[in-house]
Amino acid sequence: MSSNAPCGAVLSPVITPFNDDLSPDAERFVDHCRWLMANDVGLAIFGTNSEANSLSLQERLDLLDHLVAAGIDTARLMPGTGCCSIPDSVALTRHAVSQGVGGVLMLPPFYYKGVSEEGLFRFYCEVIERVGDERLRLYLYHIPPVAQVPIGLGLIERLLKRYPEVVAGIKDSSGDWANTQAVIDAFGTLGFRVYAGSERFLLPTLRAGGAGCISATANVNPRAISALGGSWQGDDADARQQALNEIRDIFESVPMIPALKAATAHFSGDAEWDRLRPPLVSLDERQRETLLMSLARVGFTMPGVAG
Repeated sequence: MSSNAPCGAVLSPVITPFNDDLSPDAERFVDHCRWLMANDVGLAIFGTNSEANSLSLQERLDLLDHLVAAGIDTARLMPGTGCCSIPDSVALTRHAVSQGVGGVLMLPPFYYKGVSEEGLFRFYCEVIERVGDERLRLYLYHIPPVAQVPIGLGLIERLLKRYPEVVAGIKDSSGDWANTQAVIDAFGTLGFRVYAGSERFLLPTLRAGGAGCISATANVNPRAISALGGSWQGDDADARQQALNEIRDIFESVPMIPALKAATAHFSGDAEWDRLRPPLVSLDERQRETLLMSLARVGFTMPGVAG
């Protein structure tokens, strides 16, 4: 399955750099995307770790256009286009599709909690119908720890029945392997591509017939993650998975998004990366020291990362 996934087996929810005035830094963004692609990682721009919901609709449209103008292969892009409003989701999705992206990753409308399956079904149907483009390949984004609006098997089944050529897959960021496996078992034979939300589950996902992973730490450890995604049937696959888990443990020991930016700033020598848009804030000195010392102990580096 992974070899047939148009965006690749491993994608990164690309971190977003900001200028002093907290506007998005398009040039650094492009440079980081180029580095990730050079390490065989696809680009799930405007994901959770991209601080996407701290970006305006226009900022996301502009950043996508900067990537296109810079010559980034749009077939390797899977922009996050899910918003709480139908018109915003449609506008971002329609623009992304017009640029030839490999797919879009769509959160459910997440402000209202306890909404029904019928309501979510109508939301996705409305977006698909309004975009009205046969090129659309939609990946559902299941992240109940954050959105608190789950995407269950029943909803997936209904959407696949209505739009079998459009609804292409899912990112499962539940952190629950049993759920990921249940989705693969239910829909994997239909060509529905299932991505785990962490490289912790990369090897189990591929072995079960899933597509790969879309993972925060692919921002900083892209080569090792993509290497396992490309040769997961090797004799050393379990050992390599364990090595990935060790790095993941370190980044999860402090707040993840600030940690990704702190590491990128440190290994690139570019302190401008260590800036987040409120309400998120950078690591404090104790957290930063903990992160960098732990990474040094395991010999972690980010070779070639753009400064």
